[in-house]
Amino acid sequence: MAPAIRFEIEATDERTGARAGKLHTPHGIVETPAFMPVGTQATVKTLSPDDLRTCGVSMILANAYHLYLRPGATVVREAGGLHRFMSWDGSILTDSGGFQVFSMADLNRISDDGVEFRSHLDGSRHMFTPESVIRLEVDLGADVIMLLDQCAAYPCTHVYAEAATERTLNWARRCLQTFRDLKSGPTEAGRPQALFGIVQGSTFPDLRARCAQELAGMDFPGYAVGGLSVGEPKSAMEDMVDVSLEYLPEEKPRYLMGVGFPDDLVAGVSHGIDMFDCVMPTRNARNGTVFTRRGKLVVKNAEYQADLDPIDPKCECSTCRTFSRAYLRHLFQTGEILGPRLATLHSIFFYQWLMQKMRLAILENRFYSWRREFLETYEGGWNGES
Repeated sequence: MAPAIRFEIEATDERTGARAGKLHTPHGIVETPAFMPVGTQATVKTLSPDDLRTCGVSMILANAYHLYLRPGATVVREAGGLHRFMSWDGSILTDSGGFQVFSMADLNRISDDGVEFRSHLDGSRHMFTPESVIRLEVDLGADVIMLLDQCAAYPCTHVYAEAATERTLNWARRCLQTFRDLKSGPTEAGRPQALFGIVQGSTFPDLRARCAQELAGMDFPGYAVGGLSVGEPKSAMEDMVDVSLEYLPEEKPRYLMGVGFPDDLVAGVSHGIDMFDCVMPTRNARNGTVFTRRGKLVVKNAEYQADLDPIDPKCECSTCRTFSRAYLRHLFQTGEILGPRLATLHSIFFYQWLMQKMRLAILENRFYSWRREFLETYEGGWNGES
């Protein structure tokens, strides 16, 4: 079976280990480092596929758990898969629902067999096993799919984290076997997909190391570092990224799940991460907070009532080229849906701009100095200057 994806590293920054590469998928090339906007329900909230393309997005994330509940895998498969269902011709990654094991802890019961969810929609119960999750994600048809894992809450004991790590590894073996069985059959052999492994282990270096080593031995085409950005200090997050990457193959793509703020993305790239996702830019934008090269800006604040400047005078997104802070504040104050849409458009554009700037700096071997300059500006915040 031919590989579904191919990853090439174009350059590595000499001082930091930051990488620039290209992830070749069945739906195009994803230039890395890359940020994937979250389209949980097969849509990035408020934005159309054309909007995403205009912002420079090449890959998005959707969630298998939520799509299982609505509209159901059968509907998506009969529509021709997620790409046709949502009219998106770029690349797609689906999360398995593993994060919902963590975020909806009060609605599920975990066992070695899998996770029994109580639907947040109607209270109905649904059993997710490693085998059923892979069948679900194969039906959805994303380019990259994730295995079922258990993310431990922070803080937790070593005993609890060890049990969750062991369960993640056992589920990984079952996911991989099911995936191989499905893809060797006549129905799925012609639908290329790549299954990524996920490193867990909370903030315990020994568990991270063991998990990464065992997953590396399973020879996945790519690897994610999961279970971080769940409340631990940033220093601990960076330490656990380093421990995880130490035992993962350098030639394969590395994905840091659920991160994050712009400075977190810069830190992740500095440690050698290639792919990111997070609801941060879209969720905050819908509530009136946007991200810029000078930090966060809460556009619905009273101080912008008569401010006729754009969100960021140096930003080239359509929102900044067309509308003022005063107008956006007015939209949020009056409950107009255009406000969240314009704010989301800006933040997604900014995140793509940020990844492109990092990529260029790596290719030109000046990432170390670029990082210092960016963080000085970003952490300095808005001070009246443009």
